[in-house]
Amino acid sequence: MGNTLQTPPQSLPPQQQPQQQQEIAGDEENQEFTCEICIEPTSNADKKFTNTNRCSHPFCTDCMIKYIRVKLEDDNVGHIKCPAFNCDHTLDPLASLVGPSLFVRWCDVLCEAAVVGFDKCYCPHRNCNALILNECGGNVKKSNCPNCRRWFCFKCKRIWHAGVGCEESAVLRDRNDLAFGMLVEQKNWMSCPRCRHFVELLEGCKIVKCR
Repeated sequence: MGNTLQTPPQSLPPQQQPQQQQEIAGDEENQEFTCEICIEPTSNADKKFTNTNRCSHPFCTDCMIKYIRVKLEDDNVGHIKCPAFNCDHTLDPLASLVGPSLFVRWCDVLCEAAVVGFDKCYCPHRNCNALILNECGGNVKKSNCPNCRRWFCFKCKRIWHAGVGCEESAVLRDRNDLAFGMLVEQKNWMSCPRCRHFVELLEGCKIVKCR
């Protein structure tokens, strides 16, 4: 019997391949990159911004936070695009990147953009002012605020005026407001800075404190 020549394996055993792939991925994450905004090279992986697998343009986190802040506070834009040239991918709001206060602002701007197409108003009741949308369409009049559970007129944006039309209610309200304003001036009443209710000072200092 002759000797049999064995050909050496051309690839690593299967059990070693995943480990090799992990090492390659780790090397890529630790590679030095140059931010396309400040043009500063850095090898700190924690400083590299990642757009949740949408695009992989290299930016440092400091530049991205400044870029996002300008878009939110100066331009009032919620759907913020990647700053890379000719990139149309948008950025996902990340609280871990921008911090809690800027993240809340980001979410608020996105919500405002989402309700632009709806007929909307704010609850006219004191201490509420909740934003209410007419999602069903049509001529809505008597409405119930989902926040304070009180009734109001969606058409004229005033407190509900049972048995009285919107125009008549506005006239009566204007007359009552004028008469009340004259009474406030005559009685020298003061309004609470918190609840805005008027009170009459009988004695003591002029500091008004809400109960």
